[in-house]
Amino acid sequence: MINGIFHKLAGFIKKGGALRRLIVCFSIFLVFTPSVLCLDSIDFLNGYLFANLKYKQDFKAIPFFVSFNFDGKSLFPRLKERVKGDIIFSYEPFVNVIYQPDANVEFGVNFLVKYVFPFQGKIKPYIKGGAGVGYMTQHIREQGSQFNFLSQIGPGISYFINDKTSLDFECRFRHLSNAGFDTPNKGVNANIFLWGITRYF
Repeated sequence: MINGIFHKLAGFIKKGGALRRLIVCFSIFLVFTPSVLCLDSIDFLNGYLFANLKYKQDFKAIPFFVSFNFDGKSLFPRLKERVKGDIIFSYEPFVNVIYQPDANVEFGVNFLVKYVFPFQGKIKPYIKGGAGVGYMTQHIREQGSQFNFLSQIGPGISYFINDKTSLDFECRFRHLSNAGFDTPNKGVNANIFLWGITRYF
């Protein structure tokens, strides 16, 4: 199964058009570009994604997210006076290993905003939302294109094991759509459950 997924990914990069290659290059750029502007932390998240499909077996995948987080109050100092909690801006390259209805892969990047509630102690709840772009090798009858936009929102909680490290648990509701650029565009709603670790700088 894994070999088949990587074979499809390699074929996508090699034979794809300019738009496809742009997505891949942009994601690689986000991962490997040194980030020096108010970089606050990096998240490493893994979990479970599922969605109901009308014409096939339910869509199931194992997500792998790496989130580069920037301190909003350092970027915009006026937020320090207006907002009690922390504001975090993130870009998040991801790869989702699809294992149902067929062995495939989905990848792209999310742009997110996280609000961390001003709780004292080791436990800090938050809410996160935003949008992204992605491409999946899985063909589904609900969507006329494999390139799609991803809107998402959900709550989470961080448990700090020390000043520089937290364990994170979150869930997201995600809506997949091609925004009407192709037909059909019935959309696919997914639930994502994530857990992982964050390293703070």
